[in-house]
Amino acid sequence: MTIILLAAALAASPAPSAAPSAVPTTPAAVSTARPSGIATPKSTDGLVLPPVPNVEPGFRAERQPLPSGDIAGAGGPFVGIAIDDAVSMALARNTDLAVSQSNRRIAVFQIVAAKGAYDTNFQVQPSYEVEVEPPVSPLNSGPNGGPITQVTAGAQAAFSGNTTTGGSYKIFTSAQRIDSNFLYNGFNPYYETAIGFQFTQPLARNRAIDANRRQLQLARVNGDLTDDNAALQASNTIDNLLDAYYNLVAAWKNVAIQEDALRQAKAQSESNGRLVQHGAAAPVDVVESDTQVDEFQNDVYSAIQNVASQQNTLKQLLLGNPADPLWTANLVPTTPISNEIEEPKIDDLIVNALKARPEVAQLRENMREENVNLAYYGDQKKPQIDFNLGVTENGFAGNPVNLQQTPLFSVIGNEVTTINQLVALSNAANPGAPLMPISAAAFNTPPYPFTTGNVGQSYGTALKGEFPTYQASLTLSFPLQNREAKANYEAEEERRAQLQTQEVALIQRIQYEARNAVQMYRSSRSRLIAASAARIAAEKVAASELRKFRAGSSTTFLVLQRQVTLANERGQELQAQSDVQKSLVEISRVTGNILSENNVDVKTVGSSVARPAIDLGASTHDPLKNP
Repeated sequence: MTIILLAAALAASPAPSAAPSAVPTTPAAVSTARPSGIATPKSTDGLVLPPVPNVEPGFRAERQPLPSGDIAGAGGPFVGIAIDDAVSMALARNTDLAVSQSNRRIAVFQIVAAKGAYDTNFQVQPSYEVEVEPPVSPLNSGPNGGPITQVTAGAQAAFSGNTTTGGSYKIFTSAQRIDSNFLYNGFNPYYETAIGFQFTQPLARNRAIDANRRQLQLARVNGDLTDDNAALQASNTIDNLLDAYYNLVAAWKNVAIQEDALRQAKAQSESNGRLVQHGAAAPVDVVESDTQVDEFQNDVYSAIQNVASQQNTLKQLLLGNPADPLWTANLVPTTPISNEIEEPKIDDLIVNALKARPEVAQLRENMREENVNLAYYGDQKKPQIDFNLGVTENGFAGNPVNLQQTPLFSVIGNEVTTINQLVALSNAANPGAPLMPISAAAFNTPPYPFTTGNVGQSYGTALKGEFPTYQASLTLSFPLQNREAKANYEAEEERRAQLQTQEVALIQRIQYEARNAVQMYRSSRSRLIAASAARIAAEKVAASELRKFRAGSSTTFLVLQRQVTLANERGQELQAQSDVQKSLVEISRVTGNILSENNVDVKTVGSSVARPAIDLGASTHDPLKNP
């Protein structure tokens, strides 16, 4: 302690009256510090001592009562929390995970939407139409030479859809009733029906993949990608949570270490006080030990401040409600420190990482997406050759009209009758050369079979195939340059090359992280072994120094130094132990096993509220009083 006080005196010593020429002089209006009560060295040769202004002259902090040792804002009970509960709470509370879970659900909806391209569509279209045409001629007119009025009422219905081979189909039917006052219609009203099938199949472009199949495949890739994103987010959350948890473990242990050092220093101070009362020690020994008590007391407050900081970090990861009572509680980790594992091999870590890391899965899905796009744009460079096939069965039926009652057919009928009468007279006069009369059977021809009736009869003729229509064709399209498809294909080629570069970079990063993780574990274990040995030695040395002091062969300064050394060695051991735990967490993260080791289901993270079974009034453990 004397050395410390001497160093402080040297640091605060005033500038010499004859300062080197390179140092600017102090303005006359500002006085320099003049510490008193401490001897300063007389010789300042070779020293550079800039002038120091006299700030707050005469300031001395008065002795005040120590502040509360409680953690600010955490005056509630001490609540134990296991690491499994902490992980569950962090995953349930994390808003980014909630967004990732929402994205997963959206991806599922997008897959369903993409499958909708193959849904069968049913369409029905009823119609009603009234058309009045002018009488353009006596042969194209209505009754009495008036306009032609036609009323059409009917409906169309069709089932249509797309096939998984890029084709399209349509099954349709139509029926309509037509009422017309056209003089020369053979049926009124009459019914027209149709039943048909149409199919189109690409033979070149869109045969292997089309826009619908591309969209469905991309939606499935995106669904897998959202799982990978959620896994990565969960992995990072657990990684941060475990670090915060083990930091809090170390912080609470450090409080216990500092309190133990404080108790030892206090015991030494009280022992020195008793020796002074008996004249066996100098009063300065009490001052020296009391100073060390104050320093250890300050270390306790620093340790408590670290606990408060680590608690707030952990609570920030665990709690999503500002009114949660756990904000005012003191969280105490209850999960025992895990045992060390056998040092893994770097190659094993890399192999596991390439199988389980979410980043690898993300890159794999991105590559799948590019492969889909490449296949699609490559297919778009082909010519369009579509085969079209159509079959329509038409039906007809109606109410036959007697055409002999129409003006034209009445005149023709009368003329035929007159001509036949003249033929009969001629044949009677010249029986040797008879003439053939004109047959009127054409005017009495019955309707085509099965065409008399209503709409049902019309469908009957369609089903019998009485009036079919067959169609077959090819649609050929050859873009002369097709620059759009070629440019899109080249762009996707470039994107895939980028992904291949990213793949190399990811493998390199995994190798880098695997090597660092193994080295970190190896180094932390080495530090723990060394720190444990140093702490054991420090305990022995401190105990020996205390025995020597009680035997009168040591000094208070040496005893206090041993206590400081012991406290530092305990802190080093604690830090090394915390580093071992963090290195284990890093190994789990690097290998991608951090989710499976913590029993995390990516499909449920962020979608429910998980809370540990904690009774805020059940725990009475106080690490400040009973470490």
